Amino acid sequence: MRFPSFPNIVRTLYTLGNATARLQPLRGTSNVSLFHRATVYRSMPSIPLLGSLFSTSSSEKMSYPDGRSDDEWQAVLNKEQFRVLREKGTEAPFAGEYDKHQPTSGVYTCAGCNAPLYKADHKFKSGCGWPAYFDSIPGAVTRHTDRTFGMERTEIVCSNCGGHLGHVFKGEGYPTPTDERHCVNSISLKFHDKDDPSAGIGQAK
Repeated sequence: MRFPSFPNIVRTLYTLGNATARLQPLRGTSNVSLFHRATVYRSMPSIPLLGSLFSTSSSEKMSYPDGRSDDEWQAVLNKEQFRVLREKGTEAPFAGEYDKHQPTSGVYTCAGCNAPLYKADHKFKSGCGWPAYFDSIPGAVTRHTDRTFGMERTEIVCSNCGGHLGHVFKGEGYPTPTDERHCVNSISLKFHDKDDPSAGIGQAK
């Protein structure tokens, strides 16, 4: 019996349960069939049986300065924002508002609590399908071990409210100062054109 390829399995999981796979091509090769990494993101509320088979992120046990309840968050977030920020969902690749957004100045803040997270000059083009940043504003992002889907990754959340941002990957060879890629959901962010994150935040875009 011939089993389906891993990328096909990943795409099926995404379709059924809102899980997303990022398939990154090898450097210098065709984008058609060669892949050296497949990363699955946790967001499967419609498949509770599968979700129960895997452990959760350690961030769910933490407390944060902005400790609003789920009911309070639902009052201020739309359905998709709540799914990603509070239920650790993932938006589809290449579909987010900020994937190809490349400003020369400004600040990206948390879509939930408006805390400054990333400066415009932290952002770089990775081609992964989600906004990518090589660093964050000091202290703005907290890292947690995520063992969902039977693998160990590093989840990143807003340090102020615990809102899920995405995951961080290291050692992928991008020509950035940190050799890290913060892979962030656009829906978790808001962009402001004011460059000073401590000066009250400028106009959101």
